[in-house]
Amino acid sequence: MFLLFFARISKFSGISAGVLLMASLAPAVALAEGDEYEEWTARFQTTYVWQKKSSFRAAYSGSQSLAAEAEKSYTATATAYLGFRPWQGGELYLNPEVTQGVPFSDLNGTGGFTNGELTRTAGTTPTLYRQRLFLRQTWNRGGGEEVVEADANQMAGHVDTNRFVLTLGNFSTLDVFDDNAYAKDPRVHFMNAGFMAPLAYDYAADARGFGWGFAGEWYQENWVFRFGRMTGPREPNMLPTDYRIGRHYGDQIEIERGHTLAGLPGKVRLLAWRDHARMASFDDALAYLRANPSADPQAIVAVRNSDKTKSGLGINIEQALADDLGFFLRAMKADGRTETLAFTETDASLGTGFSLKGARWGRADDTVGLGYLRNALSAERQRYLAAGGISFFLGDGALNYRPEQVVEAYYSVNIMRGVYMTADVQHIRNPGYNADRGPANFAALRFHAEF
Repeated sequence: MFLLFFARISKFSGISAGVLLMASLAPAVALAEGDEYEEWTARFQTTYVWQKKSSFRAAYSGSQSLAAEAEKSYTATATAYLGFRPWQGGELYLNPEVTQGVPFSDLNGTGGFTNGELTRTAGTTPTLYRQRLFLRQTWNRGGGEEVVEADANQMAGHVDTNRFVLTLGNFSTLDVFDDNAYAKDPRVHFMNAGFMAPLAYDYAADARGFGWGFAGEWYQENWVFRFGRMTGPREPNMLPTDYRIGRHYGDQIEIERGHTLAGLPGKVRLLAWRDHARMASFDDALAYLRANPSADPQAIVAVRNSDKTKSGLGINIEQALADDLGFFLRAMKADGRTETLAFTETDASLGTGFSLKGARWGRADDTVGLGYLRNALSAERQRYLAAGGISFFLGDGALNYRPEQVVEAYYSVNIMRGVYMTADVQHIRNPGYNADRGPANFAALRFHAEF
C-alpha cells in the first residue's frame, strides 16, 4: 500500500512551488544471504532547486541572450515510480510527475543549462504529466548470478551475468545509454546539464527529454552492447512528438567494457548516434539571412524544408581511484552542420571531474564534487550566429567566439536516510560562446528526498 498526497510549499525567496509527498512500501521476499525479491514497487522522489545569478559584464545583448542583470531561478519536481512484474522476466513501470519552475532568461544564452531539471518544468503552475510508461523484459543466459538492488524503476531481485534486456515504450534515451556512476543525475550529482550527458549528444526526445521507442542490451561477462531507436519532436526542441519512427528518429549504439585497475572498478563506453529529422542546416540558414536581411533573424525556421541527418561519436569513462574517490570523463563530437534537434546548442563537449564521499571526515553519506566542462560550436554554427542569426537557445546579435567553459563544485549533506541538502556554485566563462559577455556566476541550494 502507499499513501499519496499533494502539498503546497510556502513561498521560498518569493517563489511558490508544488511538492508531492508519498510514503511507499514494496513487498519483498527474503532470499538467501539477506537478498530480497520484489513483486511490485512504489517509490518516490522530490527535488527543489533554487539558483541565483549575479549580474555580469555584457558588451551587448540579443533576444536569446543570458540576461546581464541578476536573476533567480527555481525548479520543483515530484515523481512516483510505480512498477510490478506481470510475468517472469517482465517489469512494467509508470512514472507520473509534477513539475514547476522558472529558468534564467527563458532558458536562453548558454550551452550548458545550469540546472538539468529546467527542461522538464512548465512555469509557475504545478503540471502533472506522464513521464514514463515502459516495459523491461530480461532473458537470462547464465554465467552466474548478480543481485539487483531496489531503486527507482528497479525492483530488488537477481539476474544472470549474461543476459539480454529489452526496454520498450515511453522513456528517456539517457535511462539506458551514457550512464556514469559519478555524473548523471542533476537531482543528486552535479547540477549542470553538461554533467547529465555530453552536451553534444543531441539525442532524440521531446522538449522534456523523453520519447517512445526501444533499446536492447546484451550483457556478456564484462561487456555490454546496446542499441536503440527513439522518437523525436515534430519541430526541433518542441514538446509534440513525431511518432513516425520509421521516417524521423534517433538511433544509438553503445559498447561498454568493465574492468579493474589496481583492484578498483571502472568502465569505458563508446557511443555513436544518428538523428534523422526535419531540421535546418546552418549554411542554408545563413544564405537565407544574407538574401533576406529584413527577415526574421531566426532563419533556421524558414529553411526547414527537407529531412536532415545529424550524427556524433563520444567516449565515457568512470574510474574509482579509491574506495571513496571517483573520476569521470566524457567527450563527444557531433558533425555540427544542422541545428539542435532536442538538447542543447553544442557541437563538441568535454566534461571531467571528481566525486569524493565524506567517510574521511566521518560523513560517509556526504558527497563533494568538482567538475569542468568545455563546450564548443562548429564553424557552420559560429558563422550563422556571428551574422546575427538566432537559433533556439542562442542569439546575442553578434558573436566574438570562444568555447564556453564551466567550473562547478558542490557539497551534498545527508540529513537523514534518503534526504539531502546540497550547496552548489558554478562559474561560466564565455556564456553562449561569446567572449564579449561574462563571466557569469551562479549559486544554488538543492533539497532532495527519496523514499
